[in-house]
Amino acid sequence: MSTGYVIDKNKFNKELIQIALPTGLQSLMLASVAAADALMLGRIAQNEMTAVSLATQVQFVQNMFIASIIAAGAILGAQYWGKGDKNTLGNIFNLILKWSVGLSMIFFLACEFAPEMLMRIFTGDAELIAIGSSYLRIAGWSYLLSGISQCYLTMMKVTDHVKPGAVISSAAVLMNICFNAVFIFGLLGAPKMQARGAALATTISRALELLFCIVLSSKPDYLKPVLSKLFIQPKELKKDFARQCLPLLGGGLCWGVGFTSYTAIIGHMGADAAAANSVSAVVRDLICCLCNGIATAAGIMVGNELGAGRLEKGKAYGIRLKNISFVIGFASTLMVLAVTPLVVNMVILTEKAHGYLTWMMVIMAFYMIGRCVNTVTINGVLDGGGDTLFDFYSLIVAMWCVAIPLALLGAFVFHWSPLAVYACTCLDEVGKIPWVIVRFKKYKWVKDLTRSYDEQ
Repeated sequence: MSTGYVIDKNKFNKELIQIALPTGLQSLMLASVAAADALMLGRIAQNEMTAVSLATQVQFVQNMFIASIIAAGAILGAQYWGKGDKNTLGNIFNLILKWSVGLSMIFFLACEFAPEMLMRIFTGDAELIAIGSSYLRIAGWSYLLSGISQCYLTMMKVTDHVKPGAVISSAAVLMNICFNAVFIFGLLGAPKMQARGAALATTISRALELLFCIVLSSKPDYLKPVLSKLFIQPKELKKDFARQCLPLLGGGLCWGVGFTSYTAIIGHMGADAAAANSVSAVVRDLICCLCNGIATAAGIMVGNELGAGRLEKGKAYGIRLKNISFVIGFASTLMVLAVTPLVVNMVILTEKAHGYLTWMMVIMAFYMIGRCVNTVTINGVLDGGGDTLFDFYSLIVAMWCVAIPLALLGAFVFHWSPLAVYACTCLDEVGKIPWVIVRFKKYKWVKDLTRSYDEQ
């Protein structure tokens, strides 16, 4: 694990905080929307909250596609920014925008024309299907808008405009929460729309977020897409992008569809189990915000150094970030246990659902160690050096060959309790830790991915 490079800890910590804090806050604000939806709708009716939680799994799957595209752009972008090649950065921006818009359009059309079919994937309850379908018809517009705005926000992170991007995203989230209250409860003369109100609030805030991104990116020192070159990029860059994007897409789909399968499995075990799982998922996403911010910082910091040719420094940064991930993991475990009584007493659930939620939180506390270590190490350090295939392999084995089959057998063959099935869904992250550390120590991620292109 040793490296010949001695890190300037003050400089390292300052750089880490400058990137991780805004991006972690941004992640927290985004997760807060789901928390606000759950809390506000939970004050109205359990089924309203549960239906929206299930419906948003559609966007969760969409985000797996979009995340792989922008992550590939961020990996290459960070290295080319470290190299100082702004022309190639512009081409990368065009690439991710083109693919992100195309994929977002597919999900938008599905939400508009086949929302009932989408909801039947997650539940067989007729009332939940009806509520969720009405939500998706409105929220589908936000899925299209967010596919565009995420490209702008990613390029801001890569090009040292982390704070402005975080401000835009956070402002949009705050507006979303305010609009939630207005349209869910019918405040300020607005109609009381309940689940549909949450969808309308999300759509309006996403439209404003995209508008802010376009206006800010029009400034001279910001990177912006050149629409006339949207379909014109160097062939070698397209190949490099595909080499990064395809493994990320494979891994993202494995993880996203797998995670959605977890939700669907528990969703078919009854409304009480689905409701408890919905609340625990919100808490999980809130607690994970810190490790998400550090993972983003890890990818950018490691990528910048490797792209600039400073391989030993990039390696040393990766080792330190991996060590930090364990600290964050244990801290997250304690945090989940500490907030469990507050969360259980905050939402209106049936007695059985309250019991499920309490023990789901305890199980999730230990899951958080693996989640934090794997997020920072795989999605941050390894991806920052272009080692994107490992995530795909590990998910195939840990999630699809172990966790999902066990959960399916437990739910539909052996008829285990929802808590035992939920524990099965948490096995993948914890079980991957030894494998992740072995891969990390091979240092295949310590490489420069950049090349020189002719001016287009």
